[in-house]
Amino acid sequence: MNRIEVNAVIRTFGITKDQKLIKEFPLEDIHKNEFEWYWVDFNCPTDDEEQLLDTFFHFHPLAIEDCLMRLQRPKLDFYDDFHFFVIQRVNEELTAEEVNIFVSNKFIVTFHKNEAPEIDRVQKMLEKQPKNWERGTIYLTYQVIDKIVDSYFPLVYKIEDHLNALEDELTYQSNLNAMKIVFEFRSDLLDLRRTILPMRDLLYRILNSYRFSLKKSERAYFGDIYDHLLKLTEMIESNRELTADMRDSYMAMSSSRMNGIMMTLTIVSTIFIPLTFIAGVYGMNFDHMPELHGRFSYFIVLGIMIFIALFMLAVFKLKGWFNLFKP
Repeated sequence: MNRIEVNAVIRTFGITKDQKLIKEFPLEDIHKNEFEWYWVDFNCPTDDEEQLLDTFFHFHPLAIEDCLMRLQRPKLDFYDDFHFFVIQRVNEELTAEEVNIFVSNKFIVTFHKNEAPEIDRVQKMLEKQPKNWERGTIYLTYQVIDKIVDSYFPLVYKIEDHLNALEDELTYQSNLNAMKIVFEFRSDLLDLRRTILPMRDLLYRILNSYRFSLKKSERAYFGDIYDHLLKLTEMIESNRELTADMRDSYMAMSSSRMNGIMMTLTIVSTIFIPLTFIAGVYGMNFDHMPELHGRFSYFIVLGIMIFIALFMLAVFKLKGWFNLFKP
């Protein structure tokens, strides 16, 4: 067998039977059986390195297929000698990225085609906290999933803060631009929802599956992740309701402004109806209209028209029409 060198793409960690940590060892050393358990991380692997899932680890073809196809729904599959997780992390652009985990009592293998800072944080934790080594691969799996779920919170908080600030500044004049931003945030919340809800269902299955046996202490850890996902779900739904309320407010303000404009046009049209009638009568040019020849007839008719307009405005004001629909 050709020697498989470890590089930045494939990172190895092993805990020996006497509780010592060995890093960056060749994959062939795994078979020396000196490890209590080991962790192999495929970080942005090449096509040739992806083949090691089959040629070196001999994982089930269906699990390997799920690794190489993107983007799978978060799930847990059971095989004879390992369990297979599909987890989704979310990057800064709110794009879901897949992290695959093969886990048994003897090993954990993580596979991800994109950079995963959460994996790096768990590896640093592993180096700094030797007391956790004896907890084994299930605890390490918990740490990976927990760090990924924790990374959702800043994204949701960021959207929530923007929406609260936008709601405080919302006026009709800023509505047109604000609504575009609101719908963008609503789309972002939908993207997060597509990831977080399946992750919540996955944790529920982990906690309630008889095939994935958990100790009481381990169940408490995974239960904590489930609680975090419930909180995230509530936050997303709350923020989606906030965007819906802001959308409804925009529609109500737009409708109110339109009603005010229509009321103004109606008042103007109503005032000009009798004035148009009077102007039309005296525009017919009949010969026998005595008042046409009076010296002050023009001023009298013009005064009557002004009086009618002012009288109608006064009536409308008394009825409160000017206060019903202010733009």
